[in-house]
Amino acid sequence: MPDDSTPSEVWFLTARTDRFDYADSLLGRFIELLDDYPLIDSVGRGDVVPVKIHFGSRGAIQTVRPPFVAEVVNALKKIGAHPFVTDTVRMLGHEYLEVANRNGYNRATLGAPVFLADGIFGNDSIEMDAGELLGTQCVASAIHDAPSMVVLSHVKGHIQAGFGGAIKHVAMGGVSSHPRHGTWEKCRGKAHFLMGTIPEWKGVDTCNLCGICARHCPMGAIEIVDDKVIVSDDCWRCGRCISACPDQALFTPKDDDLFQEALASQARTVLGTFSPARVVYVNFMMEMQPECDCMDSCDVPMIQNVGVLIGTDPVAVDAATLDMVADAPLLLGSRADRLIRDGYDGRDPFGAVHLKNSWGHVRHAAKMGLGQVDYTIKRI
Repeated sequence: MPDDSTPSEVWFLTARTDRFDYADSLLGRFIELLDDYPLIDSVGRGDVVPVKIHFGSRGAIQTVRPPFVAEVVNALKKIGAHPFVTDTVRMLGHEYLEVANRNGYNRATLGAPVFLADGIFGNDSIEMDAGELLGTQCVASAIHDAPSMVVLSHVKGHIQAGFGGAIKHVAMGGVSSHPRHGTWEKCRGKAHFLMGTIPEWKGVDTCNLCGICARHCPMGAIEIVDDKVIVSDDCWRCGRCISACPDQALFTPKDDDLFQEALASQARTVLGTFSPARVVYVNFMMEMQPECDCMDSCDVPMIQNVGVLIGTDPVAVDAATLDMVADAPLLLGSRADRLIRDGYDGRDPFGAVHLKNSWGHVRHAAKMGLGQVDYTIKRI
């Protein structure tokens, strides 16, 4: 648990440069940042350490770019650690590894093994007590068993969380999608479906029967039969079909604050497997699109590139992210057009787009002792 007696320090590297020289490029300065940052205080020599990223999807390619991941791998090797790059199963495992390779995440480009933390079938996990709200959650075994971890998060919007940063990344990306012993209630889908079972169909008066929901389902759990959308019990409760539906014809009852609390609880469960300050969080405020990287496509960025934040307090890193995103220019020709047109001057542009409170899970995480919203910035 981070010390709450003083604000947490978060290092910041701006995306701006005014010199056309490699040393002054964002990547060049990121390498210097990693050389200066005390990784050795969190990652021990000899640690087999996961570098947690999101592999993206077939059409969502605005993730953390491979050269940055490769430099984190190099920095870990310099201090005597043994890194591997990982994510958990989001579609069928073998397909997800192919997506990772296509998006540039492989041993040749990164200099480290790339594999799935919960196994090729998504069921290699350890059951953990997740508190009253979630009950039991299954943490991916390669994350559960690791002594330390580095989390590289692509900052973007999220249909339920408002925005996705370090906390959301750990919460959704650290637990299994399909536990070996148990139902969907022990996996990441529980947070999405606290108030419902499977997605419900509103009927043909709302739905145009386009089939996009079935195409987005990683389990093949959706069929269109006799002009009806049928969702079977094979559903993982990932919510991807609800996000993809252009007619909002699929839904589940929701309590937004309950979801935000569940997200923080999931993160607490994953991080409870590590000793204090043994996880380093790196938030990339670059190519900030309005939707999650899980989706099969990506919209244009809605906020100007800001830079990179790094620290060992996930609450402080996310709080600094939200503050800097709020100060950054909104981009014309993007999902932010409505905000620009309406003269938006609030402090949560992602939340304004999704009609959510992006601070919800951050403040819940602070209450749970995962960190503090007060921080100081060290500009690099």
